[in-house]
Amino acid sequence: MAAVDDSAQGFAPKTKKSASKDEKRRKNMPHGSLMKAIVRSGADTPQPADGDQVIIHCSVRTIDGVIVESTRSEHGGKGIPIRYVLGKSKMLVGLMEGIPTMQKGEVAMFKMKSEVHYGEADCPVPAPEGFPNDAELHFEIELLDFFKARVVSEDLGVVKKIIDEGQGWETPREPYEVKSWITAKSGDGRVILSHAQEPVFFTFGKAEVPKGLEMGIGTMAKGEKAMIFVNRSYLTQSPLIPSIEDYEEVYFEVELIHFIQVRDMLGDGRLIKRRIADGRGEFPMDCPLQDSLLRVHYKGMLLNEERTVFYDTRVDNDGQPLEFSSGEGLVPEGLEMCVRLMLPGERALVTCPPDYAYDNFERPATVPEGAYVQWEIDLLGFEMPKDWTGLTFQNIMDEAEKIKNTGNRLFKEGKFELAKAKYEKVLREYNHVNPLDDDEGKTFLNSR
Repeated sequence: MAAVDDSAQGFAPKTKKSASKDEKRRKNMPHGSLMKAIVRSGADTPQPADGDQVIIHCSVRTIDGVIVESTRSEHGGKGIPIRYVLGKSKMLVGLMEGIPTMQKGEVAMFKMKSEVHYGEADCPVPAPEGFPNDAELHFEIELLDFFKARVVSEDLGVVKKIIDEGQGWETPREPYEVKSWITAKSGDGRVILSHAQEPVFFTFGKAEVPKGLEMGIGTMAKGEKAMIFVNRSYLTQSPLIPSIEDYEEVYFEVELIHFIQVRDMLGDGRLIKRRIADGRGEFPMDCPLQDSLLRVHYKGMLLNEERTVFYDTRVDNDGQPLEFSSGEGLVPEGLEMCVRLMLPGERALVTCPPDYAYDNFERPATVPEGAYVQWEIDLLGFEMPKDWTGLTFQNIMDEAEKIKNTGNRLFKEGKFELAKAKYEKVLREYNHVNPLDDDEGKTFLNSR
């Protein structure tokens, strides 16, 4: 302790009106039970706070200087630092109170009476076997790093540090296809695996990378760089990043270069939309989710060996795009479902089962019954329906009549759900119509 500052800092227990479990533990700390001396000053930085992940080395000594526990390899430890997320991790109350007083790079000695380490009544952290729980001990702590943590798993087995923010807010999920740079390091900083020369390609949900890594990447935006900390319980076997499941902990340095949106539209793997060229705007806010006038080019193919093309708007429609209104049963259901989730300018490849393709729709002559098909679709643009706000009463009645006529047609064609949606739309809009005189009132009542 020769290097310890002459001035030692004492800790008085904090008191607050609202007492959480941790606050109650702090309140119960006896006066003088925790003292701090700075061995080496840290950087002039803010101190860690709740929600930060702290990474520390820790060596515990008796008052006679005998080391009883350490993370450092030179003191018999594994050389792997400890991670805590302040406010979430189970911690010794002495560390919970002491670490937030430190700065990055600081080394401090905390003198703890038993009541603030493993000897605390109902201590949430189990003591190592043979540990002197009842003794006064010196905890030498080095604060290696701290940062705002993104907790990925509630048990803190997967935690993320954002290095560079990405673009947008969309993140990959099953069954998206991902391209990323990945380097894996052991808890003591040794490089285990590096894909610095070529990126890793994998599909979410296929266990091609360890579970914890996939969970972490699933919180990343395109272009984001991050460090993902994964403990052993989430280091599952995987073909693309093998031989890591025996490590206590692995740090993954990840840059999410790109991901391809792949959507299982029905949840059973039969109707799949795969984005092959990005569109403009943010998903899904800028998609034609509501009934709209759509302009698309598309090419339809059979899923045979020849990939027979049975229709191509660029060839069979005089090069003109197809214009149609969604919600009116004018194209196969599977095609419309996928177009509603496209951005303007996007190109998508859709694989569709027969019951959502042409078995329940007018079938082209070259498409056999029961055929799976594939559409390559370009959404050129769309127009949203008119907002009735600000329209004259007569214009509103004209719009309502068009929608009702469409509903009647759909009903006659046996497309009852689509017809119902049209009728319900008119009724919803009618709730906001206020006739101004008796004539308008009569017209309005007669139209209902």
